[in-house]
Amino acid sequence: MSKIAKVNLRNGLLFVLPWLAGFAAFSLLPFLLSLYYSFTTYDVVSSPVWVGLDNFVQLFKDPLFWKSITNTMYYTLFSVPLGIVFGVALALLLNMKVKGMALYRTIFYLPSIVPVVASSVLWLWLFDPQFGLINGLLDAIGIAGPGWLVDPAWSKPALIVMGLWGVGGAMIIYLAGLQDIPQEMYESAQIDGAVWWQKIVYITLPMLSPVIFFNLIMGLIGSFQYFTQAYIITSGGPNDSTLFYSLYLYKNAFSYFHMGYASAMAWILFLLIMAVTLLVFKSSARWVFYGGER
Repeated sequence: MSKIAKVNLRNGLLFVLPWLAGFAAFSLLPFLLSLYYSFTTYDVVSSPVWVGLDNFVQLFKDPLFWKSITNTMYYTLFSVPLGIVFGVALALLLNMKVKGMALYRTIFYLPSIVPVVASSVLWLWLFDPQFGLINGLLDAIGIAGPGWLVDPAWSKPALIVMGLWGVGGAMIIYLAGLQDIPQEMYESAQIDGAVWWQKIVYITLPMLSPVIFFNLIMGLIGSFQYFTQAYIITSGGPNDSTLFYSLYLYKNAFSYFHMGYASAMAWILFLLIMAVTLLVFKSSARWVFYGGER
């Protein structure tokens, strides 16, 4: 290695050193410590005590652990597909050549940048069964509104509806993907006599599939870690109907100070997300189309 190359390597390492130090201190070290704590009993104020696999054994005997998984799976199975459908449909509408479209795009995107705490408080008022706007509108047309967030049967659907309000972030990505589709393909389909739905099925969706794949992965990861809205609005109630996995993990760690138990939960969540992500990646070869492929 020449002297100039050595100097460049040294300077490069010096520039990247602050990031490496931050990564080691705030990401890598907590990652490794959580693995160690998952095999211990640790309450923060006392020294951790090695218990082996006891935390994992207790988890599988914990009814709230299974309840939190069930709630999270319910939310994932409905919120992720609905988010994709609504995001793509909204992007298709906002991709039309209509006067003032820039304003419409801005309006639909704004909810995704509203702080989560503020939007949660807003929806808490909207979902109020007695004085909320939603039930007020339903009453005006003669429909008795449900209890929403105070009813175990409606609490998760209410949070799913709330999540659809912020679909604008994904919509922007879909919109960018739509504008990248060559117009010649639509023109050729038009000449061949294709109608609008055939263009969507045979051109738009295949060409948009990489973007759908990306949002599917991000949506799955986000739904498995769903926490903030449930913590602010319901704190897991009523009757543990919104006790999502991440919320139960948080309670074990910072309410009950069962850090070892919470670390074991974190590693199970990590393995679950990895398994689902790998499964989706494996299936992508069947339905994701890349324009450069032959």
